Amino acid sequence: MAAARIGQRGFSVALLDHAVKIGEKIRISGGGRCNFTNRHLDGGDASPYYVSQQPRFVRHALSRFSAQDFVQLVEAHGIAYHEKHKGQLFCSGSAQEIIAMLQEECRKGGVSWHTGCRIDAVCALPEQADGARFEIRSSSGLFCCRNLITATGGLAVPAIGATAFGYELAKQFGHSIITPEAALVPLRFENWTESGLAALSGIALPVCIRTGSGKTAAAFDEDLLFRHKGLSGPAVLQISSYWQPGNSITVDFAPDTDLAAALCHGKSGQKIQLNTAIRQLCPHLPERLLDCWLAQPAFAPYAAHKWADVPNTLLQQLGRSLNEWTLLPSGSDGHKKAEATRGGVNVKEIHPKTMESRLRPGLYFIGEVMDITGWLGGYNFQWAWSSAVCAADAVS
Repeated sequence: MAAARIGQRGFSVALLDHAVKIGEKIRISGGGRCNFTNRHLDGGDASPYYVSQQPRFVRHALSRFSAQDFVQLVEAHGIAYHEKHKGQLFCSGSAQEIIAMLQEECRKGGVSWHTGCRIDAVCALPEQADGARFEIRSSSGLFCCRNLITATGGLAVPAIGATAFGYELAKQFGHSIITPEAALVPLRFENWTESGLAALSGIALPVCIRTGSGKTAAAFDEDLLFRHKGLSGPAVLQISSYWQPGNSITVDFAPDTDLAAALCHGKSGQKIQLNTAIRQLCPHLPERLLDCWLAQPAFAPYAAHKWADVPNTLLQQLGRSLNEWTLLPSGSDGHKKAEATRGGVNVKEIHPKTMESRLRPGLYFIGEVMDITGWLGGYNFQWAWSSAVCAADAVS
């Protein structure tokens, strides 16, 4: 995105990529259809959608180049797309169309593209007559440039080439790194199988999920997925970006209902069994999940009792357990299964309007290599496009 925009303004651009296949992260995203942006990024304050030690850093870039600006580029290339829930935009065909679009934009700009290119060294040059400030020694030869843009991503999905190269380069020029951690990633729990929860694998349902407190609190209304080794689904992927080791997460299976109150106030004169009452109050709860829940030692003796005969203290306990299921994750699936990386180059050391280093003139950082992590749903791709445009405009 950055190379194409600079090249189309008549500047000489070399794009060095250590991968042999370009755009692999684009290709595998969105189930192969690439969730390329989100309509909620309409030019207003986008900072609530991003995790960072300095979330306001994103404001300028995402107002300068919004989701609609990228959509116009997609439409100009005749790419069909559709909207899923919560503003998420996907290709109707294949993610390969976005890759082809970016390739064509680079071709229009005369960008020199070097794939399978190993970077051996990046050196700062003394002041040159031609203005060159950096020398890059690579398997594709020696490159000298006035401006060097680092778009190397994070550590997520090492199987397709993710490395720590960008962080090491930043540190070489004096930048500090916010510890990179897996984000948008499934969570694991100790004694998952022993507690019988592995038997719920495959169950999915809408929930409200929360973690943190005060200024660090986060909550999402999304779908939860039970799996053999823990929890996943959009709800867990979202909350994982905010979860800190040692903290618990809370799942509400009935966000719109105070189940403790409903169970106590509604039981009078009821002849139906307790399990039937729960099904009526929470019709979206999968039967397998409810059976597992009522099989817990505290509830099992009453599961087949008449609702009216169950003590209020137990009804309150049961209701709270479904509204406030609190778990302590033991960890995540790590970078192998993560969709993004939390942390990265400290944005306090980067100009928010240009993406240029405050420490080294001519050095720029864009995309996920910085301490900027978007929500699930196209927010990380839009950050890539928007930060790229800021850097490109500053360079050219």
